[in-house]
Amino acid sequence: MENMKFKEFAIFEGNSKYNECINRNESIYKRTNDIRSEFYRDYNRILHSNAYRRLKHKTQVFFATNNDHICTRMEHVNHVLSVSYSIAKYLGLNTELTMAISIGHDIGHAPFGHDGERVLNNFTNDKLKTRFWHEKNSLRFADFIETLPTQTDEEINLNLTYAVRDGIICHCGEVKSKPLFPRNDKIDLDLMSKPGQLPPYTWEGCVVKISDKISYLGRDIEDALRLKILNQSQINELNNITKKFNIPNFDKINNTVILHNLITNLCENSSLENGIMLSPDYSEFMDSIKTFCYKNIYYHNRLGNFQKYVELVLNTILETLESMYDKDNTLQRLVEHSEIYPLLCDSFAKWLIKYTSNYKDNPRGKKYKNRKIYNISNKDEYYKAMVDYVSSMTDPFAIKIFNELLQF
Repeated sequence: MENMKFKEFAIFEGNSKYNECINRNESIYKRTNDIRSEFYRDYNRILHSNAYRRLKHKTQVFFATNNDHICTRMEHVNHVLSVSYSIAKYLGLNTELTMAISIGHDIGHAPFGHDGERVLNNFTNDKLKTRFWHEKNSLRFADFIETLPTQTDEEINLNLTYAVRDGIICHCGEVKSKPLFPRNDKIDLDLMSKPGQLPPYTWEGCVVKISDKISYLGRDIEDALRLKILNQSQINELNNITKKFNIPNFDKINNTVILHNLITNLCENSSLENGIMLSPDYSEFMDSIKTFCYKNIYYHNRLGNFQKYVELVLNTILETLESMYDKDNTLQRLVEHSEIYPLLCDSFAKWLIKYTSNYKDNPRGKKYKNRKIYNISNKDEYYKAMVDYVSSMTDPFAIKIFNELLQF
């Protein structure tokens, strides 16, 4: 097995794309004694963000709050980071760049996993005639929502590098069985309108993209087995898939074995000429596992009640927030209702103060030096604020807000 075969095209200083990759929308402060690279600084900035911290309380696939061993969104992110690191290190790519993309790729994910994402998508389709998709929302959080305190305790935007931002919005793991190659052109990422529209700008971004898919399939199967989602007939079907493709050392469903085999096969078969790719048999194996998961896990009837609950929780919150709208008087209206809904009204008022131009002189907002992204005199801008606020929630916080709305 050849090693470091992509080293010449890794995003390090000297690469023709390097200066564009480290470009930021706004400059960030420099420390004279900082020993970190630009990409490692991004990794740290995301690591310290609230959106990353909240991933530990966001559903991956199964809402199993009382089971410590079911995968959460944060665990998934760390799996992607680990898989992409292993691949990038072997191929000679920039592991700090893959780490930064990986840790940030799901920071805009809605509460309650893809069921929450569907609720928000239905809302934005209805109110704004736009699509909500978590890859673009993750970029939105990276660019506008997440802030960090400065040494003077002021809150400023993350201002991540272009390569990390690009990897985040292009990370969609739903790739078909075809090689991945980076695109040649640097584009305005805000113009991307759908998931998977373009490949990433870097080889590192391509590695994270395939790592996202490698990371979740086996782990989702483990959770389905633990929760008894799969019956014996389905387990037999799954075992037959592994036998068909002669996956070595795999006589029992085990995520680490799936990961090991897929990672090593990808490293063996990827090349500058052929792209980031699995061998044809392993590619077919991964597609077969994905088909199995969609047929037997992701649309299992036991998830039906959860989906109804998610719709009730999030739609109730959205409807309540919409009822609070009163153009420039919205903040006052929230204050007036704070005795009835203290948690919702106070937290959303703080959100508006932080992100709207309407309240830039509010005393509570003096420390916020981030970009103001709403003018809620326009109701569409208010809808955007609602969606950002709700998508930032953890599962438990959304439930806490919902329970508050039920009380008299």
